[in-house]
Amino acid sequence: MSKHIHSDEAAKPVAAYTQAVRAGELVFVSGCIPLNPETGELVSDTIESATAQSLANVKNVLISAGLDLEDIVKASVFMIDSEDYAGMNNKYAEIMPQPYPAREAIFVKGLPKDSRVEISVIAKAR
Repeated sequence: MSKHIHSDEAAKPVAAYTQAVRAGELVFVSGCIPLNPETGELVSDTIESATAQSLANVKNVLISAGLDLEDIVKASVFMIDSEDYAGMNNKYAEIMPQPYPAREAIFVKGLPKDSRVEISVIAKAR
């Protein structure tokens, strides 16, 4: 049986999905774009600030599930511009605790609300 997870400290979903679902020991966090949860505005001045906001949203959803960033076992990062990879990776490495989880970076044609980055994760309960 699965349990839906919601955090008011993370950006609200922009479509028909839940922020996260817990299935057994695993928590699947939906893609988080860099929306500021207080203002609803997209953070996009730099890829670094966008990555930081996306990861803050991920973290706040995980906290609602009783988890944190160190519980992530797999991350997926979607970006619209390959030129943003280095900046995203530097900010990701600064925020994400080591040892880093498995990860892929995927370049796509577009993201919701014209975001530069979207991050989804799978975490494992302790």
